[in-house]
Amino acid sequence: MNPTSTRIMPLARAALPVDTVELARFLIGKCVVYDRPDGRVSGRIVEAEAYPVGDSTGHAFIGRRDYNESLFFARGHAYVRLTYGVSYMLNVSSEAEGTGAGVLLRAVEPLEGIAQMEMRRPGVKLRDLARGPGRLTLAFGIGPSLNGVDLCTGKGLWLGAIARAKRVPVAATTRIGLSREMHRPLRFYEPGSPFVSGPRKLLMPGGLAVEIDSES
Repeated sequence: MNPTSTRIMPLARAALPVDTVELARFLIGKCVVYDRPDGRVSGRIVEAEAYPVGDSTGHAFIGRRDYNESLFFARGHAYVRLTYGVSYMLNVSSEAEGTGAGVLLRAVEPLEGIAQMEMRRPGVKLRDLARGPGRLTLAFGIGPSLNGVDLCTGKGLWLGAIARAKRVPVAATTRIGLSREMHRPLRFYEPGSPFVSGPRKLLMPGGLAVEIDSES
């Protein structure tokens, strides 16, 4: 895809599925855009992980707290949280307002602002610039100041869709980096994309991946 010809249109909240799992699937092939003072960075979402209501591994499981409040906002808000004291991770709130759940954005295919991403991650190959949730936020320059922002405004940090985009295939596999509930096929990704993170063996035909029909 030629970044110079990419036209990204903001996604309205009404376009986002309310259900967490459906939202994670829907976001594959969509875009995350950050209009920064030093220029725009954007990428196609190729991997997302659902943390639905009642999931014991989700940050909303213990109930609403000051630190996780944005997970209880109406769907389409950013939840940015430092994880393991190492990396910030970008999540999208889901469900109805007041219900805590979210979708973790795990990886994107860089589209715009690649030179900026390379400055933040020097010496890293294009494939690896945002291949993984911590790498994504670092490449985009996303930090705690963006926690709670509305991702449906088309300004600042926002979600979008590529105009006249082709249909995107979606597959599901198990989540990674967890100590429990690892068996659930709640990680969605674009099959064949080199920008997807995690062990390749989980993404191979005949492994734990399952093909799913999806409209882009």
